[in-house]
Amino acid sequence: MISTILIIGGGQAGAQAIDTLRREGFDGRLVLVSDEPQLPYQRPPLSKKFLCGEMAADRLLFRHQSFYDEHRVELKLGVRATGLDPAARRVVLSNGEEVAYDRLLLCLGAGSRLLTCPGADLPGVHYLRSIADVPKIQEGLKPGARAVIIGGGYIGLETAATARKMGCAVTVLEMADRVMNRVVASNVSEYFAHEHRTQGVKLVCNTRVVRLEGKSRVERVVCADGSTHEADLLVVGVGAVANMQLAGDAGLSCENGIVVDEYCRTSDPAIYAAGDCTYHPSPRFEMRVRLESVDNAFEQAKTAALNMLGRPTVHDRVPWFWSDQFDNKLLIVGLSQGHDQQVTRGDPATRSFTVCYLKGGELLAVEAINHSKDYMAARKLIADRVRPDLDKLADPLVALKESV
Repeated sequence: MISTILIIGGGQAGAQAIDTLRREGFDGRLVLVSDEPQLPYQRPPLSKKFLCGEMAADRLLFRHQSFYDEHRVELKLGVRATGLDPAARRVVLSNGEEVAYDRLLLCLGAGSRLLTCPGADLPGVHYLRSIADVPKIQEGLKPGARAVIIGGGYIGLETAATARKMGCAVTVLEMADRVMNRVVASNVSEYFAHEHRTQGVKLVCNTRVVRLEGKSRVERVVCADGSTHEADLLVVGVGAVANMQLAGDAGLSCENGIVVDEYCRTSDPAIYAAGDCTYHPSPRFEMRVRLESVDNAFEQAKTAALNMLGRPTVHDRVPWFWSDQFDNKLLIVGLSQGHDQQVTRGDPATRSFTVCYLKGGELLAVEAINHSKDYMAARKLIADRVRPDLDKLADPLVALKESV
């Protein structure tokens, strides 16, 4: 009999697991441990509406205190899980408390990849990962302030757009030859680079940061080509690393994240994991993946909850991602790795177009820019493993859902 379920991590996955467990009838002891003092909250707005002050902190919350009280959830906030003993089914917390469990769900998320160059430890080097990171960044978001963003991925570009909206003079430094190099097609990169430059953002690609300089705080960024960029505000967004030390120290299998099977089980049958920290199989795409995605955290947590309750359920959703930059919305469905064909629907000059990826004629992934209809159609088409008619697929006048 399962009497106690312990969840470690107060992000999207942890919050969703609580909701699913109670909805599905689990009536036992339910404990949530989070190293943040806040109730579980959304993270995507941190680089956008919350950062610029358009969203209040209480609107970030998934649920208010009354929900946790009503559903008898024991909240242990502001404390870390420092030790895990799978044999004893017990977790040690940073306040000295020990919590026993029958089932454990690890929703540990991911942490910011840190700079390692000289000067990286100077005061004023900011990362944007949690609500606690926001106030210090906001202090520098002043009209005319020189904001330097290291990294041209989602976080970097979203932060750059917000900083520019707040009146900062913004420079983005990207090591690759184009922004969002790892996640989108070259014409999508070109489109967003043009949008940022049109808004006054300075984008510098093919540049490598070699050191940060300053006296009492960081004042400038020095690149390998000798160029320097003065910084009143510096934000680093160079990727994320799965939080897996707790699992690894306990002897659980870890590789690019906490290794789980299609049922979200770790190498210990009483321990499950969900969200950004997991390295999991994708039956649909026939490979293991680690996804930094709100949707994946949501769906994987639901699946893990059902499996912990003894209801075998395979996690096999088509992932999707999004990014808001200025007035543009990028929507990505599926995974494009291994594609052998790429088709663009529409003209980027119209500010609404879609890039489709195929392998052996089968639709693998779609990047929709300001085109929600194509995005919605793609979710079903990719899940159904369709092989679209290429002439129809390339014709923007033919609805994507009618391209089969």
